[in-house]
Amino acid sequence: MNIINQTAYRIMKKRFRKVERYINDPVGVQQQVFEMLIKSGRNTEWGHKYHYSDIRSWNDFDKQVPISTYPDLYPYIERLMKGEQRLLWNQDVRWFAKSSGTTGKASKFIPVTPDALYNCHYKGGKDMVAIYCNMFYDTHLFTGYNLALGGSRQENKDTKAFCGDVSAILMDNLPAWAEYFRFPRKNVALMQEWETKLQALIKSTYNRNIVSLSGVPSWMSVLLQKSLEFTGKNNIMEMWPNLETFFYGGVHFDPYRKKFDQLIGNPDMHYINIYNASEGFFGVQDQPNSSDMLLLLDNGVFYEFIPTEELDTAQPKAISLADVKTGTNYAMIISTNSGLWRYVIGDTVTFTSLRPYRIQITGRTKNFINVCGEELIVDNAIQALNTTCAETSCEVKEFTAAPYFSEDGKPVGHQWLVEFETEPSNLDVFAEKLDKNLQTVNTDYRSKRYKDLILRPLQLSVAPEGTFFEWQKQHNRLGGQSKVPRLNNSRETIDPLLDIANKLQK
Repeated sequence: MNIINQTAYRIMKKRFRKVERYINDPVGVQQQVFEMLIKSGRNTEWGHKYHYSDIRSWNDFDKQVPISTYPDLYPYIERLMKGEQRLLWNQDVRWFAKSSGTTGKASKFIPVTPDALYNCHYKGGKDMVAIYCNMFYDTHLFTGYNLALGGSRQENKDTKAFCGDVSAILMDNLPAWAEYFRFPRKNVALMQEWETKLQALIKSTYNRNIVSLSGVPSWMSVLLQKSLEFTGKNNIMEMWPNLETFFYGGVHFDPYRKKFDQLIGNPDMHYINIYNASEGFFGVQDQPNSSDMLLLLDNGVFYEFIPTEELDTAQPKAISLADVKTGTNYAMIISTNSGLWRYVIGDTVTFTSLRPYRIQITGRTKNFINVCGEELIVDNAIQALNTTCAETSCEVKEFTAAPYFSEDGKPVGHQWLVEFETEPSNLDVFAEKLDKNLQTVNTDYRSKRYKDLILRPLQLSVAPEGTFFEWQKQHNRLGGQSKVPRLNNSRETIDPLLDIANKLQK
């Protein structure tokens, strides 16, 4: 290893001691985070409203402060974007992470305070690298560049607030040492128009020493495929021979793994799952052969959890980290150093381990199908789809699913719209096996499918190539961290996609 790589590696190994601190004392570290958040929130409009000066414990916090959704916080965020300050956090805020969101039609704007930027997102990034170095002692991560695929940002000239994809905000404020290891440079990385940006990315990176990738799998696969077409190489290792890892997040990776293996051509490639959302950096895979993630407990985020079956009750009861159990599906509630208080982030997780605390993302609180008690979540769908693809020797590129209804409005079954990378030889067999595999992984779905009494067999619709790309283009979701909702309890996503599919087929 060269001197820079050796030095950086040693620094990250030392940093891992801080990670070990919250591995060994998770509840104690979370208590310290809680006390810091309450102290910092006291002299804000929110803190005065909910009497933070009287809060002495989590029980007080639970009693005094309501659980919040984005619409609850939006009046404060709107005022922040117009220039008011110290409403939710005791710092001025100029950055807002724009999320197209999978929980509704409107964009969300998440405040990114200086504390959130440096003590959550960047601190989580350091933990990520430290954890990686602890897993792979022979890494050459610091001998070349990280190709980071992010979004763009814009300035609101009326308020001087900056809005953009969280990845763009992070890139635009990177410390010099981190910028040194990242490529392409900002003039390309922050371009707004995706298709122009894609060409610029390819031309500026194909002859660089890229050792790691980071981004959303769907868009990274497009970049890699286009790079091979541009260079005429057979696989990415011919172009970047020192490439060793891909840090990915935002979606389940299993449907993409075969495609990446083919594109990259490195059987020893490391695929590392991370959980860095607009609202904060929450988790990092810490085991080479398991994609569940270590929950990051010391970066300005205090966690609470609500069992998903209680979400729709009049007064859902949150529990602390100390009371969670493995195997239960929870909605994650966060209080953060960006001023999000008891905020329902919209993701659902299950704990795979309590020593240390490891999580697996199972879906979204509104990204599911449950029209007659079947409670199908994204994790179920991915499991069933992976098994079906293995059984029918095919490969799925994109998919979404939703219920379909009879003329009188009663739920009849589920409709899947699938864009294949490699289509199965028999679509009817694929649909039959997928339906059976869904019943295997979800007993509620199986009971509703019993003798077709409640739900009929699923309907499979095949989307021509480019359907999902065109939908994202129409919704201004190209590049960055944008993705198509995998499941929806209504037809608001699948019907426009079907319209696009029909037009492309003509």
